[in-house]
Order: sequence, then C-alpha cells, then structure tokens
Amino acid sequence: MGTHLAFAAYTTSAVDADGVRAAFRAAEAEIVRLEKLMTTWDPASEVSRVNTAAGKEPVGVGQETFDVIREAIHASEISQGTFDITFETLHGLWKFDQDLDPHPPSAAAVHAQARYVGFRHVKLDEERRTVFLDESHVRIGLGGIAKGYAVDRAAKVLEDAGLTTFYAQAGGDLLTHGTKPDGSPWRAGIRDPRGAEGDYFAMMPVDDHAFSTAGDYERTYIVGGKRYHHIIDPRTGYPATASRSVTIWAPTALQADELDDAVFILGPAQGLALIESIDGVGAVIVDAHNHVWTSKRLEGKLVPVHPPTDAP
Repeated sequence: MGTHLAFAAYTTSAVDADGVRAAFRAAEAEIVRLEKLMTTWDPASEVSRVNTAAGKEPVGVGQETFDVIREAIHASEISQGTFDITFETLHGLWKFDQDLDPHPPSAAAVHAQARYVGFRHVKLDEERRTVFLDESHVRIGLGGIAKGYAVDRAAKVLEDAGLTTFYAQAGGDLLTHGTKPDGSPWRAGIRDPRGAEGDYFAMMPVDDHAFSTAGDYERTYIVGGKRYHHIIDPRTGYPATASRSVTIWAPTALQADELDDAVFILGPAQGLALIESIDGVGAVIVDAHNHVWTSKRLEGKLVPVHPPTDAP
C-alpha cells in the first residue's frame, strides 16, 4: 500500500512475546492479502480489472472490495463529492509518488482529465456484486480508504489472537484497542504541518478509536512560492488549498481514513459541520492560515505542545 506498518502490543497471561509476534505476522499477512485485492499497482487486482473494463462492461468483485467501494460512494455523497475514488482518473497528471516531478501540469491538461472525474460514474449492482465505470476514461483508486479498512482488519486479527492492549498502524492510519496495563490510554501526536518530521504540536489520548491525519507536507513540492501536494480537490483537479492538515478521530480506521481528505478539501467551516453531523467522530484542523480548529467532541481531549509553525 506504499506505506509503512507498525504494530505494538502488551503480552497477556495467555499470549507471550512469541505469541504477540506471531499475531503481528498474521496481521501483516492480512494487509498484504487486502492489498492484492485493492491496489492499482497490480494489473490482476480486482480494482485494476474494474479500471481495465471502464466503459465496456461491469466486473464482478469480492464482497470486501465491493463493500469498500460502496462505502467510498457513501463518503462522496455526504462530503459534497470532496472524497472521490475517481481521483485516479488524474493519475499521471500530477507526479507526487516515486515519479516525483516538481513541474505542475498545464491548465489545459488538468481540464482535459478532470472533466472525467466524478463518483457518479461508478455504478454498483448489489445483486450481481459488480462494479461498472460508465465512461472509458474513468479510473478508480482506493488509496484514500483501503488503508483504513486494512488497519481495521489487522486489528481484528490481533484481537482474535487474544491481544487486549495494542495498536495497529499503516502510515497515517492508526487504531488502538484497550488501555495500557497501568490504566493509561494510548496517546497519539498530531504532526506540526510546517515543523520537522516527528515534531508534534499537540497530543491526544486515543482509546478504542482510530486516528488518521492528512497533510500537505507529504508528497509535496514548492514552485514559485506555491505549495503543490497530493491531496487533489476532485472538483477542480488541483491540490486543495483550505487546510494544512486534518486529523480525524473516529470509531473505525476506515471512517477516519475516508473523512480526513474530505475535511481537508472542504476546509474548517464546512469540514467541521460534516464532522459534527457524524456520531463518534471528531477533528482537529490546521487551516491554510495556520489557525487550529477543534471539533466539539475533542474539546478537553487535545493537549497542546506548542503552536503550529507558521511557514509557506
């Protein structure tokens, strides 16, 4: 999934250190299994087969892939289309991955591809469990949601192995379970968007919850004093400009993963309105002007370390 994995757990009376390590290996294997279904880097994956058949025919997929795509469509519907798996239609236009190229595309090139972006091109058939892209130029990618689902599944593997206190993490997607043996919660840091790697401007306890951050400091470059980054607003085809970072606190990693990009694109006012409408979800936003916004559910939970650094 193009990211790093991290697991941590305390042993129990029933699961010793060797048992914990075995559980970690099983959780990693679960993530690898899901990657093979949902990646766009493998032409044999279910998502790749859907893309290959765009504009031609529906493609049958497994229940998990179907469920993740269905949830992605729901996220699009509630977020004014700011979360949209058809962002993959822009692949190759902006180069922020291993093909990093600090040269923004022309406006004409962006317009030519962005006109095909739109989640309503994705047609689902529940009975036949098929996915159909109704326009030949459209592509989907689950990079904004599959990691969250994979973290949830990995956590289920760890829990089924008998672990009672642990966390599972894939990149910026984290899920914790249980409290530490001394009764204290797991704590997660919110990175300073303009600080050094590993510099957190705030900390927060995360108890049996997921925690996901989207920021404009990953996969980015600056040209002419303007920052370009990988979080693309599907409505414009250009990197979103309303936020510097968004951290979502949610019951599941899948939910946190799908909401962080949407809120990042919507910006603080509309983004917080969306967050407050969803049970059990909170957000911390650093906006484009370096102001920090905190949703009501996280008031009193956030522990400031220092103000976010102000820089372009």
